[in-house]
Amino acid sequence: MTLKLSLCNEVLQPLPFERQCALAASQGYTGLEVAPFTLADDPGTLDDAAARRIRTAAHSQGLAISSLHWLLVKPAGLSLVSPDAALRARTLGLLQRLIGFAADCGAQVLVHGSPAQRSPGAGQSVADAQARLEDSLATLAPHAAAAGVVYCLEPLSPVETPVVNTVAQAAAIVDRIGSPALRTMLDVSAASQAEIEPVHEVLAQFLASGHIAHVQLNDRNRRGPGQGDTDQAPVLRVLRDAGYTGWAAVEPFEYVPDGPGCAAFSAAHVRGVWETLQ
Repeated sequence: MTLKLSLCNEVLQPLPFERQCALAASQGYTGLEVAPFTLADDPGTLDDAAARRIRTAAHSQGLAISSLHWLLVKPAGLSLVSPDAALRARTLGLLQRLIGFAADCGAQVLVHGSPAQRSPGAGQSVADAQARLEDSLATLAPHAAAAGVVYCLEPLSPVETPVVNTVAQAAAIVDRIGSPALRTMLDVSAASQAEIEPVHEVLAQFLASGHIAHVQLNDRNRRGPGQGDTDQAPVLRVLRDAGYTGWAAVEPFEYVPDGPGCAAFSAAHVRGVWETLQ
């Protein structure tokens, strides 16, 4: 079984995208998970031509565009949970465009993290914010289905947001909406901080139930896999035993010693653990 290993491309900023592709391929990655804000100050301007450019650049190095993430970093001020209906509509409009952009890039998955844009504002309850988030996801699900992509709600740590912290919470929203194009995913660092059960047990449970469609690998300390105390082997063993065919994306938040160095170390560590398990 081959592990489909992707790198989150913001790790290699400020290199031009073509150089990011070449470097990631040389380090052993087979895909890139793209953050739209790295491609344009206003991701709403990303069009078919932009999708063709990044798809071609990736394919020229033997890479796939695996997924999109960090969907709402730019422009500033977006929200899916604000009581302001016009603001929510503008945010939904951008996400609908990004769903189409992902499909044009050949991506299989969009990862919806974006903690600031789903956290309650002043005087707003967590319950109200979550209800508005769920309503927004129900609106997006048919667009994802029509585009042939999977939209994943990402559970995040309580440090980042009080809205949807565990895989079980995300899975419950997925079940209520009931669209095959809406699923959840697991980020090792966030799960290490939010879950009561061991991360690999949570992963095994929700892979078996069909809720998880994507995995991000990192350390609890927010560095790359292998750069802290989080043992990646149990997680990778679950993926192997489950016959997981989706992508595993390396997503550090702190780059040690720098972006390219962190990316190289992370790929080597994950590949080494995977080969040992095989």
